[in-house]
Parts: sequence; C-alpha cells; structure tokens
Amino acid sequence: MRENSLIALKAAGKMALNAWVSVGCGYQAELLGHAGFDAVTVDLQHGPYGFDTAVHLLQAISSTPAMPMARSAGSTLAEIHKLLDAGAYGIICPLIESVDDAAAFARACRYPPRGDRSFGPARGLTYGGSDYAAGADDQIFSLAMIETLSALDCIEQIAQVQELSGVYVGPSDLGLAMGLGSSAWPQPALVDAIRHVLEVCRAQGKYTGIYSSSLAMDQAMREMGFDLVTPGNDAQQLRAGAQQRIQPLRAI
Repeated sequence: MRENSLIALKAAGKMALNAWVSVGCGYQAELLGHAGFDAVTVDLQHGPYGFDTAVHLLQAISSTPAMPMARSAGSTLAEIHKLLDAGAYGIICPLIESVDDAAAFARACRYPPRGDRSFGPARGLTYGGSDYAAGADDQIFSLAMIETLSALDCIEQIAQVQELSGVYVGPSDLGLAMGLGSSAWPQPALVDAIRHVLEVCRAQGKYTGIYSSSLAMDQAMREMGFDLVTPGNDAQQLRAGAQQRIQPLRAI
C-alpha cells in the first residue's frame, strides 16, 4: 500500500505543513499539492461544496506529492466511510466532544476487528494500491478536532483512545468556547490550553495538528512541537498574495 508520508515525517522528528482547501477548484487544489505542502486537506465542514466536488479535489491532490486528506462536515459515519473510500488518507473530524465521540470516530476509520469501517474502498484502492485493505488501518489518519470546552475537559481520556491516530486543534472555535473570541491568539489562556492538549497527546504518542492564523502563530506552533501545522487556507492565501501584489501599484 502507498505509505502515508506524514508518518515518516513524524518518525524523523519533522513538522508537516498542511494546505487547506476551502475553494472547490481542482486546479487550485492541484497547485497547492505541488507548492511544497506535505498534505492538502479538503474542507467539507466550511467549504462551499459537497461530496461530489470533494472527490474531484482528492483526485487533483492525488496527482501531487502531498497526502490527500479531508475534514468531514461532522461525525456522520456514512460520510467518513465515503471520504475514505474516495481516497482520503486522513480524516479530521469536527464536533468531537467526548471520549465516546472519539472512539466512534476512530472505529469508523478502521476495518474490523479494529473498527467498524464497511469494506468498499473504491478510489482508495486505486490510489492506495492493490493491498489497500491489508494496510489501510496502519496508514489512514484519524484526527479528532479539539475545539470545545467539553473536549478540552476530557482530553486525557480522548488521548487514550487506542485506535485514534491523534488530535487537531481548532483554535478559533476553542477561543470562542473559552469566551476569548475567534481571534484569541496569543492570549495566555488559549496558549495554555493548546499547550495542555499538545502535552497530553504527546505523552500518549498521538499525532498532533493545529490550524494557524498568522506567521507568528506558525512559528510558535513549530517551536511548541506540533507534528502538523496548517498555515491558513487557500482563500486567505490567495487574498493575501493578491493584496501584496497590488498594494505597491495602488501606492504609486
């Protein structure tokens, strides 16, 4: 089976960089995959597109060196199964609020006897290889989003879920939940919460990822020791690049 390169990066002590696709354009997803990112994540929770478009985006990413991943719209098992069957090598799942939620999600990403995933790999077999079924349980990432007070309160139990690959911190929603607002970084309370999640999960050998809203936060998360950092999304990067190019011309 095709190996998940993020596993090798973690083993080598190297941080992975993850692109975030909020725009449903295959060409744009393909460009990101060739831009130097280690993974590209298709966002079905907030991206203005559905599953059919997500399949095309995963196909585009699969033509690049980056690992194809997806954030599901929720914890619905049917959607998670379909995204994995469509070739996603990792699922970032929002709305994980308890150890039961985390365990159900983790089992949805594993075949029996380790989980409850139904067999029918479809595109996953094409991308992953003919031995996909034998290797998928060890190569597919299941990352539970930590973005609520409930998840924060039970992070120790979530980190102990055996089949869960790791966690992915959503700092905007976590900041809102803490009463700090969606742009709370670098308020000390949020920084402390993020560091606590990281330390608990690292102690259990779990993979750790986080979304970052600025270059300063990118650097801070790297120094803190996250395995994967998402430096904004494609729409933000497109806007920032365009503004950087036109501002000097407007100033003339």
